[in-house]
Amino acid sequence: MKVFFYTLGCKVNQYETQAMRRLMEEEGYETAEYTPGKQMSGDAVIVVNSCTVTGESDHKLRKLLRRCRRENPQAVLVLTGCMPQAFPELAGDLTDADIVLGNSNRSSLLPHILQYLSTRQRIIDIVPHQTKEKFESMSVENFYERTRAFIKIQDGCNRFCSYCIIPYARGRVRSKPLDDLIAEVTQLSEKGYKEIVLTGINLSAFGQDINLHLCDAVEAVCAINGIERVRLGSLEPEQLSEDVIIRLSKQQKLCPQFHLSLQSGCDETLKRMNRHYTTEEYRTIVQNLRNAFDNAAITTDIMVGFPGETEEEFMQSLEFAKEISFSKVHVFAYSQRPGTKACNAPNQIAKKVKETRSKQMMHVTNQTKQAFLNQQCGTIQDVLVEREISTNLYEGYTANYTPVQFHSDKNLCGQLVAVHITKASENDCYGIPTTA
Repeated sequence: MKVFFYTLGCKVNQYETQAMRRLMEEEGYETAEYTPGKQMSGDAVIVVNSCTVTGESDHKLRKLLRRCRRENPQAVLVLTGCMPQAFPELAGDLTDADIVLGNSNRSSLLPHILQYLSTRQRIIDIVPHQTKEKFESMSVENFYERTRAFIKIQDGCNRFCSYCIIPYARGRVRSKPLDDLIAEVTQLSEKGYKEIVLTGINLSAFGQDINLHLCDAVEAVCAINGIERVRLGSLEPEQLSEDVIIRLSKQQKLCPQFHLSLQSGCDETLKRMNRHYTTEEYRTIVQNLRNAFDNAAITTDIMVGFPGETEEEFMQSLEFAKEISFSKVHVFAYSQRPGTKACNAPNQIAKKVKETRSKQMMHVTNQTKQAFLNQQCGTIQDVLVEREISTNLYEGYTANYTPVQFHSDKNLCGQLVAVHITKASENDCYGIPTTA
């Protein structure tokens, strides 16, 4: 039996997929990534780790499950992740899946697979989240062709933004014990990983349940020998007080790239979203980060078409995005999620209006992205090489997460290379290594 995995969604999901792969490999099973369009042997198992953050995520999932079943009618198809946890009844109706699991019982993956192979009876096992739930113990030793290691250190969210289904899919805030984090990263360092990316569902909330702070995790990982870079995943801006930023800035290994979730650049819209900051507070946080970190990249998510968003409110958001001058923005249209407050809110925005606003916002944020890439020209940056994309052409990322391509006749994958950046395109920078 060979077990294939396919991951939808965020870096947390990617980490959890790697952890499930490790569990299967420890039991002696061969694992691999699933490639749609490739037919598997009859005894194959396909595990789909789902996302449900938007309606489009659910659409992609249903489409993927149908394709998996069509192309591999004899395979055992497992659905797990956020979608079944948030919407158990809807997940149960996805009959292409032989086994349906939530987010709380991944340790039962193998027993359920073996049970299904024995009985051929469909299994649905979704365990509700508990109020005093502990952080799920898991670790990863290998990230399969990746030079950066993604470590999940936090799960759950207590914020309940009016549009968001994630607290229902992930439960309340819980954090990885610091000793477990140090042990996992130490092991990864010994395997040659140079960069650690700390991730979580609400990363800024790390430690709230165990009397720690995100800074404690950053400092602990930065202190581990062999680790040269530490990067943070998505952050809620209101947690980044001036004192926190100063404390973080003392860690030389911490990458100057900060993904600060914005959602809207209009205060009235932020209130309806139940976000916990104003645009003025957000502006101050960005200024403090840029003052504390040289050549910092500020990235974000921006939602358009939230219920009640007037044209004036949208223009405020557009102008704010222009003012902040983000280095990269994920623009997406509001999607109704059943069970959230915003789902039944008045003044829902028409699809065509959302599409128009998305295009406008992407146009502006692509301009700020281009300006940021242009600013990197003329500088010398350490690039962690990810892969060889064609013969002697390598690609990697700087500390501020600028993608850089350069030529070399040496195999430099996994190495830090000083590169003189000479030009920028729409999505990448290009340069020349400063050493042979």
